[in-house]
Amino acid sequence: MTRKDRTEGIYSRREVLDESERRQYCQLQLKELLSYAYRYSEDVKKRFDRAQFNVDKFRVLNDLKHIPIIKKKELIFLQSMGPRLGGLLTKDLGELQRVFLSPGPIFDPEDRSEDYWGWTEGFYAAGFRSGDLAQITFNYHLAPAGLMFEEPLRNLSCAVVPAGPGNTNSQIEIMQKLRVTGYVGTPSYLMHLAQKAEEAGLSLRKDLFLEVAFVTGEKFSEKMRSTLEKKFDCIMRQGYGTADVGCIGYECFHKSGLHLSNRAYVEICHPDTGIPLKDGEVGEIVVTAFNRTYPLIRLATGDLGYLDRTPCACGRTSPRLGGIVGRVDTTARIKGMFVYPHQVEQVMARFEEVKRWQIEVTNPGGIDEMILSIEAGQFNQEEELLHLFREKIKLRPILKVLAPGTLPPQIRPIEDKRTWD
Repeated sequence: MTRKDRTEGIYSRREVLDESERRQYCQLQLKELLSYAYRYSEDVKKRFDRAQFNVDKFRVLNDLKHIPIIKKKELIFLQSMGPRLGGLLTKDLGELQRVFLSPGPIFDPEDRSEDYWGWTEGFYAAGFRSGDLAQITFNYHLAPAGLMFEEPLRNLSCAVVPAGPGNTNSQIEIMQKLRVTGYVGTPSYLMHLAQKAEEAGLSLRKDLFLEVAFVTGEKFSEKMRSTLEKKFDCIMRQGYGTADVGCIGYECFHKSGLHLSNRAYVEICHPDTGIPLKDGEVGEIVVTAFNRTYPLIRLATGDLGYLDRTPCACGRTSPRLGGIVGRVDTTARIKGMFVYPHQVEQVMARFEEVKRWQIEVTNPGGIDEMILSIEAGQFNQEEELLHLFREKIKLRPILKVLAPGTLPPQIRPIEDKRTWD
């Protein structure tokens, strides 16, 4: 398959709607969603009534600002408030296809509708085509990412190797023997695979056959992209989404930002007030997916970004996220997984010897590294702590045991020192 075959074409007509058509489409989708959710979701009804929001008076997109936002971390509490995940769902759990569990803990329901997570457009824009064999290195256990990304590949008539994370030597052997053409995972893990393959004496261009890579879950620098594209002689594009709402945005060949998905309405809002900001202003990314089963209306992701409406050479007309420029709160996304301070505190509370703790995140060589420093006198339960940490948070940190009083008096629970040059 030629490079041109992978970089041209549009998957859906909705990607090229003009401004008027797109506005009308979003208004219609939102009108139907708000009415349905108010009728069948107990949580939505309570939220709308408290805000004195009348769904019958919704007329234009700007009317959405009268609905209070939901912070992502609020889902942890809301889902525990009763049946149907605290009334957030509009149907019973047994009517779903799957229920996943993400760190938080937050349950992520999956309905039986086609392209539920909405990534097919994004995978096509990234360059995946019929006949590709894609190796998925995201987790298939409880977390949704592995199966979430199988669906768009199936829709595009690709085959999948459900590799999951880890087992680096086996991953490289599979890529070589099966002549894998597509990679799906975090950019840092692809960098790790590249380093290990080169250490084993393999030529990434001659002995491996990667042509296209879709990466997500981490901040992706142009330096890392350039390095990996040159090493593998492949196309690398990124997507942006969450386990709560699925696809939010994706890159095309021209790398001019993240085209907003046609399955959702995205606002950039002031982090404190929830009021929408003007194009180009940095604020919190707030998403309303057109999802009747799990209507998370105005979900604040905690990520900071801005909108760009200048034309893109690919022909897609949707607004674009100019980039993910930071986080609103102290939550950090490490190796594709959200790490919440309250979860770390729950682990530390199991060990009386631990007086204080701090997580430091760096990315030497473009690969995320998490260091957990604890202040303790006599401490001989390192392996038990690391086991509980991995069990709770799905990641294993590098542990440093420090003498009491070593950490500064005022510290952030998670100190993100990653750089993306």
